[in-house]
Amino acid sequence: MSNTMTQEIPVVAIVGRPNVGKSSLLNRLVERQVSIVDDRPGVTRDRIYAPCTWNGRDFLVVDTGGLSDEDPFWRNIATQVEQAIREADLILFVVDAREPLTHDDELIAERMRRIGKPVLLVANKAERRSLDTTDIFRLGIGEPQFVSAIHGHGTGDLLDAIVERLQAPSAQEAEPKAAEEDPLRVAIVGRPNAGKSTLVNQVLGQGRMLVSEVPGTTTDAVDVEVERAGRKYVLVDTAGLRRPARVREGERLEDLAGKHARRAVKRSDVAVLLLDADEGLTEQDKRIVKLCSEAEVGFVIGVNKWDQRRRGEKEAQELQLSLRNALPAADYAPIVFLSAKTGLHVDRLFQEISIVAAEQSIRIPTAQINREIDEALYQQPPPSVKGRQLKVLYATQVGRRPPHFILFVNDPDLCHFSYQRYIENRLRQAFALRWTPVRLTLRRREGRPR
Repeated sequence: MSNTMTQEIPVVAIVGRPNVGKSSLLNRLVERQVSIVDDRPGVTRDRIYAPCTWNGRDFLVVDTGGLSDEDPFWRNIATQVEQAIREADLILFVVDAREPLTHDDELIAERMRRIGKPVLLVANKAERRSLDTTDIFRLGIGEPQFVSAIHGHGTGDLLDAIVERLQAPSAQEAEPKAAEEDPLRVAIVGRPNAGKSTLVNQVLGQGRMLVSEVPGTTTDAVDVEVERAGRKYVLVDTAGLRRPARVREGERLEDLAGKHARRAVKRSDVAVLLLDADEGLTEQDKRIVKLCSEAEVGFVIGVNKWDQRRRGEKEAQELQLSLRNALPAADYAPIVFLSAKTGLHVDRLFQEISIVAAEQSIRIPTAQINREIDEALYQQPPPSVKGRQLKVLYATQVGRRPPHFILFVNDPDLCHFSYQRYIENRLRQAFALRWTPVRLTLRRREGRPR
């Protein structure tokens, strides 16, 4: 693993409509075959990462699926592209220099103009100098970089432009400032009648949300802006999530409410799962935990109605241990015993929300990550598989919310799930990532292992 990297590696995402040469451009920039190149649109659907070095500057290039509203898989691909955009420090917007601009090109250009991140317009397939490229300038993205990914023309100038943009202060400093000013989105989720609206009312100090003993009073996700301890929040009070089998055919409104709640979780920075202390943990609570886990959002478990009968510290410890054993997918979620009705420990709930959000937004320098991975491999070497052993060339963080680490290895198949979990736990321990989900991805990299 290289010890020359002393700062985090920035991410460069390649976006564009299908068949403009994004995969060819990735292969050309990193000087090896990483993405599959095919004339048929839609071959690339998932994000593909590859390391690149130019003029002593290391960065990751991400190939994404082609964006087209005519593709039946468009929504899935768009989700992958949006994730790449969120992770990226710089966007390469690729168009085809040989063809007139399309409706998809214009839609993507509109998104690029609103993105708030540096964007380089790349006109690919510009082999012939006689091409009429005046149409490209009307996209409003700036002066294009003309390249031919297949033949290599112009790619050196493009790499120079990439490195120049990555070294600019705006590319490195704009995002953290925006993150400090944005309110924290917190989705309040749970089964019907768990006390979600009561909690929002407690925070607001007024009866703004309709509260009823009848389950299902809230049928939509409602955004409420609040400020506590100098920090701004957007609380999203969601409908109670019932098991789909219990949503009858005629209960279309409740079915729609459940979908709104699921969407609110995926759009949130942190979710709060409210449990009813009197009813205990149910199978539906477990399903909601799974939903939060799969959405990779940080969440806090709030055990509500803790004041309705006399409960001591011993009972709280026993219930916490029981929840940990029953919810292994939520072993990183803090647990707060509270009362939405009286306000007991609501302040502590918001403290935990802030801690989870801070951990999710952490940026760890690449050199520190590599040192920790080196130490983990030394202390507990990976087991051999049929005479072969996992080799890690280097590791880096490529995303936040949640922290996303990529390990470039000789063969991902050589890493057993248990060993991957060991590495994840080492990263958690080393960088105090106790209360946030962590995403760990293994990628194959060509080259000699160390």
